[in-house]
Amino acid sequence: MQTCTNCNTQSPDGASHCLNCGYDLSEWSATSQALKKFINNPRVRLVRISVAGDACPECYQVQGAYPKDAVPRLPIEGCSHEHGCRCFYEPVLDEIYP
Repeated sequence: MQTCTNCNTQSPDGASHCLNCGYDLSEWSATSQALKKFINNPRVRLVRISVAGDACPECYQVQGAYPKDAVPRLPIEGCSHEHGCRCFYEPVLDEIYP
């Protein structure tokens, strides 16, 4: 499920726009917004994709850390889990404190 950051409505993984407000989920989903913040943060060196313990094979294949310009978009296309893609982004930092 994708969560719209405008209205907090959940939409299915395959939806391109929020079912409630119509916002473009490739721009305004919670995962898209998180990825943007990580990419724009100079302290973030890599972006890690983490998966649930019972993730589908498609999601397990993309698990790992990526350079900022090569991060796969979430939700993972082809995810076959009954609850949809539950992958999320995590930052890999160069430094923790200034």
